[in-house]
Amino acid sequence: MQLTIGSLDIQLQRKTIKHLHISVMPPDGQIRVAAPESMTETAIRMAVIHRIPWIRKQQANFAKQVRQSTREMISGETHYLWGRRYRLEVNELDATQSIASSVKLKNGKLILTVSNGTSTVDKLKILNEYYRARLKARAPDLINKWSEQIDVTASGWQVQKMKTKWGSCNIEEGRILLNLELAKKPFPCLEYIIVHELLHFKERQHNDRFKALLDTHIPDWRSRRDLLNRMPLGQENWKQRE
Repeated sequence: MQLTIGSLDIQLQRKTIKHLHISVMPPDGQIRVAAPESMTETAIRMAVIHRIPWIRKQQANFAKQVRQSTREMISGETHYLWGRRYRLEVNELDATQSIASSVKLKNGKLILTVSNGTSTVDKLKILNEYYRARLKARAPDLINKWSEQIDVTASGWQVQKMKTKWGSCNIEEGRILLNLELAKKPFPCLEYIIVHELLHFKERQHNDRFKALLDTHIPDWRSRRDLLNRMPLGQENWKQRE
């Protein structure tokens, strides 16, 4: 449901929750409100109006955040892996040569090897599969470590390209999702998101209890969150968390 308050366009969702929650989403500051099913529209409007200064501040922060330029997948272009910048080197080999498309980190560069004539879209797909593999190589140890420390059980996890969230969880199924973009961010950011999602198995809401759990398990979570939100956003066409 769409709700308009002054110049603010808001996406409203009714849920079986006790308290109203307001989120300002990257990359362009879209406003999402989750409200209890019994809450009147007037009460929702008043709650949002009360938080307008905070909403505007979050939107301004997103507006200032650095964006990468449109990815052309050509040599010399800058790409990120675990928070570090690397130059891309594209090797396009003759179609008569028997090769498998690949990405390798070598001599401080990301070396992309493809057949001559490979499209920009397909080059990007190959690079994204490289990011997926790097993320899948690093995440299991963190998930196992923190599942044990937090005393929860994650029955499964997946890497997914998401438009609005760095991570999410399905508490009923005990599963978590990690945004593919995390492979581009500093490693402590990945750890923060994993801890964040696992803690939702103990507390669903972003309330004081949830923040206290974060403080207990990962005391520097705020600085990790801020580091994640300072890193350049990809130039993909985001349509719409934390």
